Amino acid sequence: MADTLMERLPRLYEDKGYNGKWSYDYGVVLKGYELLWKQTGDRKYFSYIADNMDYFIQEDGSIRGYRQDENNIDHINNGKLLFTLYEETGLEKYKLAAGHLRDQLRTHPRTSEGAFWHKNIYPYQIWLDGLYMGSPFYLQYLLAFEEGADLGDVTKQFILCEKHTKDPVTGLLFHAWDEKKVQPWCDPQTGLSENFWGRSMGWYLMALVDVLELLPADHADYNELVRILQDTLGALKNYQDAETGVWYQVVNLAERKGNYLEASASSMIVYALGKGIRLGVLDDSWSEMLDRGYAGLITEFVLVTKEGLVNLNKNCQVAGLGGADKRDGTYAYYISEPIITNDQKGLGAFLQACAEYEQLRAGSGASGQGGSHAAV
Repeated sequence: MADTLMERLPRLYEDKGYNGKWSYDYGVVLKGYELLWKQTGDRKYFSYIADNMDYFIQEDGSIRGYRQDENNIDHINNGKLLFTLYEETGLEKYKLAAGHLRDQLRTHPRTSEGAFWHKNIYPYQIWLDGLYMGSPFYLQYLLAFEEGADLGDVTKQFILCEKHTKDPVTGLLFHAWDEKKVQPWCDPQTGLSENFWGRSMGWYLMALVDVLELLPADHADYNELVRILQDTLGALKNYQDAETGVWYQVVNLAERKGNYLEASASSMIVYALGKGIRLGVLDDSWSEMLDRGYAGLITEFVLVTKEGLVNLNKNCQVAGLGGADKRDGTYAYYISEPIITNDQKGLGAFLQACAEYEQLRAGSGASGQGGSHAAV
């Protein structure tokens, strides 16, 4: 899959519809290449990361197309690659660029309890997506460049998010919550959006295991994040498709007309399971769920062409709340968004899931609990 993508799309930012913009999708893809590079030692994967990031990262550390004053949490995500680039090359521009993204988080608007808004145009809103976009970068920056100060500001993002989005009946997490309870998409009593969107829970779970990998195991909130991971995956286990082993676009409504098995969400859940087991925060009782999910990714979504290229089918192209017509959080909305092949978010999640699964099953890599990679 990685080789196919490099052949088809040497520059991620030239993909259809991206037009060179600073988009979080690249960070999802390139984290997959980072795993492949570290596991195989093949320099071409590192070069792909550097080639794609260097279009944006200028010599003075400024980032092409990035505006801090938009306060868009999505725009933090690509910064995760800057740590590896800086560590590997020693080039100051990567550290400076990471500093610009860190500066956004210093002044980024928050809810009354201290959770980051999703962005300026979505005020007082926590979206599950945002935890993946901001929190792992934030933690890694604090550990690398601020001597691990105030790690509780990272962990509380997850705790507040679960507090406000968790459904007491199913244990699943709603896509978003509006503190002011005024958005057209939210319940005026609870502030919650209406449905359980698979990819939003996937983002949240990926963020949890990425943070648990770096968070010192003796941190006061470490065990609470482990509990949230276990509880959320436990809720999703109840909705794992019996036949295929993967998950639906709207997780809990498998029988409803128009719903479909979705590649990006399923890949993210498999990634979280595999990494959680490898880190030791999930025990071996989760292995059956993982193995069924991984097998389902391959059989349900992957198609190899006669030329030997690899396609990933059944990706939801995008889904959000507000900001445009019909983004109202209803079931009809989530199934109305285009279903496409080889979406970058899906490809990135798939690469990460496969790399994590293969590393686990090969018995390689670090095991045990957090803090093993606490430097960068």
